[in-house]
Amino acid sequence: MFLDDFGRRRPWCFPSCRRKNMNEQNSHRGHIHRTGFTIVECLLGLAISAVLLTAVAFAFNASIVNYRENEQMYQTINYARQALTRMTSQLRTGYWVEWLEPDNRCRFTTSQDQDITYEFRSADQKLYLITNNNGRQYVLCDNVTAATFTKTQTDGGLDPEGNYHDCKSVQISLTVRTGDFQRTLCAAAVIRRNLAP
Repeated sequence: MFLDDFGRRRPWCFPSCRRKNMNEQNSHRGHIHRTGFTIVECLLGLAISAVLLTAVAFAFNASIVNYRENEQMYQTINYARQALTRMTSQLRTGYWVEWLEPDNRCRFTTSQDQDITYEFRSADQKLYLITNNNGRQYVLCDNVTAATFTKTQTDGGLDPEGNYHDCKSVQISLTVRTGDFQRTLCAAAVIRRNLAP
């Protein structure tokens, strides 16, 4: 028995057999078989991975920005709709809508006998609810760029001097803006108590 190059035991054989085995082993020593990636392949793989990860990061960032813009638009429009719903419901059940108020204000008495005013202020782009009895002001809606209250006079309702002091309907136009997005919402309310002949 003798040991080969790898330290394994080999059975004893004739010198011709031994020479043949050694020649085969020596012929394999010249060819080294390596497995794995070369440096160039690793760098190329890293570059492709970096490009793909950058593209995924840009797509993710764009989706986050888009989501935030849509959420702001939704909130702004939702607040404007809620403000319109509140104003129109109070106008429908209210009475004594002041005709002489400017187009950015609407003063009237609610069904609970509260004297209130809705006022748009362009300086701070907000719509306010003002309780005239105590002078308190509440922000009803933000991001308002324009608001008009178009009042339609009652057929009767003249005071002794011939001035109108009441309205039969009010059309409300409310324009809100967030970022580059702008939307105009409109509503109308008929004052039911003033419809009587």
